[in-house]
Formats: sequence, C-alpha cells, structure tokens
Amino acid sequence: MSSPTSSAEVYQGPPHVHHMDPVTAYGAAKLGMWLFLATEILLFAGLFVAFAIYRWMYLGEFHDASLNLNWKLGTFNTIVLLISSYFAAVAVDAAQHADNKKVSRCLMITIACGAIFLVVKYIEYSAKYQHGLFPQFGGPNGIEFERYKSYFGLYYCMTGLHGLHVILGMGLLFWALRKAQKNRFSAAYYTPVEIGALYWHLVDLIWIYLFPLLYLVG
Repeated sequence: MSSPTSSAEVYQGPPHVHHMDPVTAYGAAKLGMWLFLATEILLFAGLFVAFAIYRWMYLGEFHDASLNLNWKLGTFNTIVLLISSYFAAVAVDAAQHADNKKVSRCLMITIACGAIFLVVKYIEYSAKYQHGLFPQFGGPNGIEFERYKSYFGLYYCMTGLHGLHVILGMGLLFWALRKAQKNRFSAAYYTPVEIGALYWHLVDLIWIYLFPLLYLVG
C-alpha cells in the first residue's frame, strides 16, 4: 500500500487570479498616462529653455534664420492640429455614448490630419534642404546652415521630436480605431479612446508653443 501523499504534493488546482475592477483599472490607466505626459512636458521644457538661452546668445542670427521659415505653412499645420484635437475630443464623447461608428469616423479624421501635418513638414524640410538649410550628412553643409546652425539645430531637434510624437500618437489612435470598428466601446469601457485623445492633445499643445516660438518670435 502506497504511503499517503503529503499536503505539499496534493494538487490544488490553478491559482486564483485577482482581476482589477474596471474603476480601478480606468484610474490606473489614466494616472499612468498623466505621469507619462508629465515626463514629455519636462522633455520639451528643457528644449524650450535651451532655445531661450541660445536666442539670447545669438539674437541677430536667430532673427535672420527665422525669416527663412514659411509661417503660412506653419499656420496651416496649426489649424490642422486644432481640427484634429476637436475630433479626438468628439471621439471620446462618442465612445462614452457607445457610438462606435462615430468614434471610428472621428478617429479616422484625426489620423488623417496627423498625416497631413507630416506631409507639410516634409515639404518644409525639403525646401530647407534645397536652400542649404539642412544638415546634409555625408556632404558639405550649406553656407547659410553654418551661419544659422544654432537656430536650425534646435529647429530640427524640436520639430523632428514633435513629428515623432505625431507618428506615435497616430499609432495609438489607430489602435483605438480598430477597437471601435469591433464595437468594443460603451459607457462602461472607453479607456483606449480617452488615453489616445489625451496623448494627442499633448501633441497639439506642444505645437501651439513651437509654432510662435519658431515661426513668429525667432
């Protein structure tokens, strides 16, 4: 007769999984996003401070260099982002009312606005390259870029980093869009849309500061 199995060896079944309740999960997700946005604001704040210091050191060069920017394209991009933020906010409201079709439409408009913004930035970058105002890796820099390199170094750093945030925001909104197309959102669950909209509003807010700083103040 075999000896009895010890209590430690007795199979107890799968461990009990503790699920976070929806209210706590929503609060945790929103708090996490706010903390992340705070770090992003600190990142750009450092760049703003650097711009202010260099502008004080090279006031004449910064003024002359800013004249090479197309403020009309900058204004157009500002309007595009403001429109995109409006539709992002409408998408959150639609998700709270379980209108997944409206969520899909609004997010598609927001993502399309982000794409338009990037195309306009590409046009601006191309124009700067043709006029020698671009760091041409592997080849000689333009004379004008050497003269204004402090300004345009910060310009490309700040706008390029912002453009990366636009791309990441579009990806986050596309993730929410896919959920909306599957009718996943309701009054009880709309966290992905709200989180995505929060991030997108940050992208818009940063550009609202970048536009006058780079295009109008110089």
